[in-house]
Amino acid sequence: MNNLDATDLKILLELVREPRIQVSELSEVLGIARNTAQARLRRLQRSGVLTGGGREIDLEAVGYDVVAFVTIEVTHRELDSVIAALRLIPQVLEVHEISGRGDLWVRLTATDTHQLQSALRQVVRIKGVIRTETVLALHTHIAYRTEPLLSRALDVQENARAARAQASAHP
Repeated sequence: MNNLDATDLKILLELVREPRIQVSELSEVLGIARNTAQARLRRLQRSGVLTGGGREIDLEAVGYDVVAFVTIEVTHRELDSVIAALRLIPQVLEVHEISGRGDLWVRLTATDTHQLQSALRQVVRIKGVIRTETVLALHTHIAYRTEPLLSRALDVQENARAARAQASAHP
């Protein structure tokens, strides 16, 4: 678990709860010195636990290096209660309602295959779950990202603005 102590975990938890928190606020909330909070944040960034400018957490660096994608088929009248039950499983990272085979797509993580198996058993015991199919992620080649989409949207806007400017310059 990358030698994280309770203070490190409290810092990470606070960053998840309040990503825009300032170091001074963080130290106050946790009851630690500002310099301690700053030093801990720097160490977490250098070790790779904190990425993306220090506000995203690399779960693999925290010890959650098993990732699975689970497709779940559910009884439709139980869909809302299945989603509510999935919300209670800590290893569940996200849940999407999908089209095609299955009804829900779930990404979950675990520290090892035993913990994964335990989480999957919790999933199949949920009332309304008919069947599941689990696929393990072997390696992440492209992590969740938004920069290319934002860059493309900016290019489109800038090109449209340039075209309007050119059109108005040559009536």
